[in-house]
Amino acid sequence: MTVNTPLCFRGKKILAPMVRVGTLPMRLLALDYGADIVYCEELIDIKMLQCKRVINVLETVDFVAPNERVVFRTCEKERHRVVFQMGSADAERALAVAKLVETDVAGIDVNMGCPKEYSTKAICNSFCMFSQGGMGAALLSDPDKIESILTTLVKGICKPVTCKIRILPSVEDTVNLVKRIEKTGIAAIAVHGRKKEERPQHPVHCDVIKAISEAVSIPVIANGGSHDFIKEYTDIETFQKATAASSVMIARAAMWNPSVFRKEGLFPLKDVMQDYIKYAVRYDNHYTNTKYCLCQMLREQLETTQGKKLHAAQSTREICEAFEMGDFYEETTAIFEAKKTSLETETQDEDDQMEDPDVIKMAVRFDKREYPPQITPKMYLLEWCRKEKHPQPAYETVQRPLDRLFCSVVTVAEQKYRSTLWDKSKKLAEQAAAIVCLRTLGVPEGKLCEGENHLINKRKREDRERLNNRDHGEDLAEPSHKKANFIEGTSDINVPKM
Repeated sequence: MTVNTPLCFRGKKILAPMVRVGTLPMRLLALDYGADIVYCEELIDIKMLQCKRVINVLETVDFVAPNERVVFRTCEKERHRVVFQMGSADAERALAVAKLVETDVAGIDVNMGCPKEYSTKAICNSFCMFSQGGMGAALLSDPDKIESILTTLVKGICKPVTCKIRILPSVEDTVNLVKRIEKTGIAAIAVHGRKKEERPQHPVHCDVIKAISEAVSIPVIANGGSHDFIKEYTDIETFQKATAASSVMIARAAMWNPSVFRKEGLFPLKDVMQDYIKYAVRYDNHYTNTKYCLCQMLREQLETTQGKKLHAAQSTREICEAFEMGDFYEETTAIFEAKKTSLETETQDEDDQMEDPDVIKMAVRFDKREYPPQITPKMYLLEWCRKEKHPQPAYETVQRPLDRLFCSVVTVAEQKYRSTLWDKSKKLAEQAAAIVCLRTLGVPEGKLCEGENHLINKRKREDRERLNNRDHGEDLAEPSHKKANFIEGTSDINVPKM
């Protein structure tokens, strides 16, 4: 496919992908200080494929996991200069992720150099799904898979594709691999000048990067010079000349002080940290990530009074107070709360205008503490519909992009019911809709305060029957229609965005 973006990889100063560091505040700060291109931290393909794309009140584009955690956040300011780096060992999954984020980024990169176990070995991720492993530096021993992934991406998307590798045990093998990679049609290749078993304290192999630069025609981005070369802006050119590379990618030197990208020289660390905090507050960065990045900047100053205050901080507010930015925090959060309230009012007005007048509404929420274990309003409603010979309740749930809250409408006997309160999950919204229906019909909903619970009694009777059957050697398996009495009705409708 034709690449229709102006992103160029020659003569550039680039922020390297760094786990936990390369989030939105750091990327924006690096751009402010003079970086030409910024890479996000490596994000695993399986995790990204479970995310939904949401437009945030912060004017960001968020890719949100099922547990409501923001996995990747970006904004218009960096859209034409941010490269999304993924961890993948499967061509089709890599392409699916690239298509998911393609419109919001300037390029796509595949990590082929990370030596950490979470990339190279099979692990259980935060959604209790196993990654197949074989990502990162593990790909260096499987050139066929490298070729498959990169070729699929180059042919499948319109944005430039790059990859980042480490060097192999021999110069010849490394050059041969890079030549093969070049043939896939990628726009550039970043080379960390160390072998996968080497660490930052080992010297960077400038000679190997130089051999690669001289062997291929695509831009080569030199990486790995923070320890031996790069302490300030003028050192970037020194490293570039030593490697004959087209561009330079900076990791730890930028993590310690992102003003390393300034032609005019480094800013005082205090000013840099305050600039970073402003972006962290402005874009609602999680305080643990903010704290981690600031600790990397402080380094040997962590034992100072300010360092100890930072270490003790347990919220963004406390971080701001540690840096005498409490007023900035209050002002900024107040502005966004006001904006959020305004947008919520507009959204509610739109909801009211579009509201079906035939829907019966109540302001209710489901609180599981008010119900016996494993008993819910949805179960009671399903039981009532069966008893009255009505069709199974049908739930239709929508999500509001503004705040990612859910609202569900349940249809029972051709009548619709919903709560006017929006909930933080699809399940809670459906339970609330069931409560509205049950209360309108005057039917018990299973709350503890209602006294004897017939569903619990029914379950106890069937438990006793199964025990008796077991004593007589009968099959313990229940028929499917019997099991369904205690399975909540579910909707096959996907959750759309309003």
